[in-house]
Amino acid sequence: MNLQGKSVLLTGASGGIGEVLAQELAAQGAHLLLQGRKGAALERLRQELPHPERHQIAIANLALAAERAQLLQHPALDEGLDVLINNAATLQFAWLEDQSMEQVERQLRLNVEAPIQLTRALLPRLRRPAIIMNIGANLGAVGHPGYSVYCASKFALHGFSEALGRELAGSGIRVLHFAPRTTRTRLDSEAAYAMHLAIDTPIDSPYEVAELAIIALCNETRRSWLGWPERLMVRLNALCPWLIDWQMARKAPLIERYARQGPGDAQHNAR
Repeated sequence: MNLQGKSVLLTGASGGIGEVLAQELAAQGAHLLLQGRKGAALERLRQELPHPERHQIAIANLALAAERAQLLQHPALDEGLDVLINNAATLQFAWLEDQSMEQVERQLRLNVEAPIQLTRALLPRLRRPAIIMNIGANLGAVGHPGYSVYCASKFALHGFSEALGRELAGSGIRVLHFAPRTTRTRLDSEAAYAMHLAIDTPIDSPYEVAELAIIALCNETRRSWLGWPERLMVRLNALCPWLIDWQMARKAPLIERYARQGPGDAQHNAR
């Protein structure tokens, strides 16, 4: 898809990958509706984009049904939408037993319920052709200790993307699933990044990820799994999960040491 003049709703735009995605989309000539919880950050981003008059902001907490409904009333959606990018997410790096009920619910509401409900409500407003891009994660195909709830949410988003894409085949709406590996943003905690360094996990910059996301969007690539050896792990986990069990078991004590430092508070809409 050529993004010049296209109307795009980008969720989770006020930080992390979302902020850089907004910059890349605007550079391609898209007209953006930027959703996030932080009004000042959204307005600052809008003003910094090329042709800020082309772009609008929408302040909403997508984990709350009432605020999703408010977003759907935004005038920018009245004339239809060419691209919906479900990017907003939150996570908690902690052993499951150390997470509160609220932390579990927040991940499931924002990472699963919000994109599904938002997509369902916006389907009638999508033009033809149109694209729905769901920003997943490699942890949506490989279960990782310390990320049980986040993995559950991203496995769900992966399944949703695949099933919806098959439902909409031939309709003029394409569903893309784009799955980065670990990315350096405020989404994860410092304990998590220390753990990733300790076990030699590659960490990408949000600029690298956003650039690849735009390429996938323009090429309408249905499935994108970023990074090596992460792509191999996705395949091995599907074909020979016992190999990944063995590998994770070797690392589990080290992962647990960092995960037990305390669950803390995940960043809302950081990605």
